[in-house]
Amino acid sequence: MASTLLLVVVFVIDLVAFALAVAAEHRRATASIDSSNDTCVYGSDIATGLGVGSLLALMASQIIIMAVSRCMCCGKALRPGSSRAWAIALFITCWVTFIIAELCLLAGSVRNAYHTKYRTALSANCETLRKGVFGAGAAFIVFTGIVSELYYVYYTKANDGFQPNIDAGIRMGTYK
Repeated sequence: MASTLLLVVVFVIDLVAFALAVAAEHRRATASIDSSNDTCVYGSDIATGLGVGSLLALMASQIIIMAVSRCMCCGKALRPGSSRAWAIALFITCWVTFIIAELCLLAGSVRNAYHTKYRTALSANCETLRKGVFGAGAAFIVFTGIVSELYYVYYTKANDGFQPNIDAGIRMGTYK
């Protein structure tokens, strides 16, 4: 049976990661042109820290789920059936959505931090992070959270009390 405490802890960590990603989307750097010397002036750089915090929280959530389930590759064999099939499919999906979310958050944080405080304006527009990068990361955080918790539930269903049927070979009766 799946641990309710673990599911709640992972949900809270994923919720924190989501909130940080949404906050990073709303606080991403803005730029304006200083007309006196044609330079770009950038606002605060808090979105980088929020994006990195979201990245680390999501990583902690994934590490907890994978440590408890032993990454599905270590430990005893899973009971054959639909629970095992779902666990395998959700395991793969969990890692794919996790990698996409981490890449969005990392790319957004790096790109947001890349600019300098003052850059020469060449074409009357300053480079900033494209809108929606942290938002995409937040969406994939939600997907990762749902899929990882479902993976854990199906993993525990497939892991409960399975003992492989080991046949020792030819059985012999008493020998007289």
